[in-house]
Amino acid sequence: MRISQCFATEKPVFSFEFFPPKTDEALAGLYRTLGELAELKPSFVSVTYGAGGSTRDLTVELVSRIKGEIGLEPMAHLTCVGHGRAEIAATLDRLQEASIENVLALRGDPPRGAARFERPADGFGYAYELVEFVRANYGFCLGAAAYPERHPESTDSEADLRNLKNKVDRGVDFLLTQLFFDPQAYFDFVARARALDITQPIVPGIMPITNAGQVERFTSMCGATIPPELKAKLDAVRDDDTAVVELGIEWATNQCRTLLRGGAPGVHFYTLNRSHSTQRVFQNLQR
Repeated sequence: MRISQCFATEKPVFSFEFFPPKTDEALAGLYRTLGELAELKPSFVSVTYGAGGSTRDLTVELVSRIKGEIGLEPMAHLTCVGHGRAEIAATLDRLQEASIENVLALRGDPPRGAARFERPADGFGYAYELVEFVRANYGFCLGAAAYPERHPESTDSEADLRNLKNKVDRGVDFLLTQLFFDPQAYFDFVARARALDITQPIVPGIMPITNAGQVERFTSMCGATIPPELKAKLDAVRDDDTAVVELGIEWATNQCRTLLRGGAPGVHFYTLNRSHSTQRVFQNLQR
């Protein structure tokens, strides 16, 4: 099923994101998580993409097994990092052969240890180029990333929005946002996007906090901010692991309720390959 079809109904679209694990033990844990979250009947799940080697191959294998064995609708992430056009085409061919219908087209982060992104030989330097290539040669339903608080490499929010418009115009069907913690940042971003004639569904990306240090690292890397109210609450419990998880569930639940009541078409959960917090938030929303 093409993910774009999910937005044709009046029901919110809920989805979960996972990353390819690096060990057999972690892989077994991921399949347990997938089984637990499958019971919630998400609209789709996505699997992130590692540049080169076994991690890249595992993304293809995971989405294939998720569709064929678990019965969930998968979306494969695809980045420009470290690949020429022929390698990207080979990965897309494998996805197509596995009957995968959905791809999230991303530029990707610089490889570990690299100060900045480098365009690969005979490859792409921007997500819009990847979108254009996929749209011209394949029939996938295409998603792309959006940044409510702007991409960390953008000079300003308006330039970031123009870049998004350029990407959307090449053939994007829907958008998933980077994580954020202030619903108003999403509403303001959507309003500015609509003013620029970006009409595609914009799904907010939500990550329930499970570790104080971890979320601080994530936000520093992706350009997101932690609102003062949340920061104060986090500082008060940062040494209590259980309290941090409960705070994360409470904040994410309230955030999702505000977003859905304000017209968001659904929620995309960054699970970090764990099910507990996402399950709790999802169940809170159902109630």
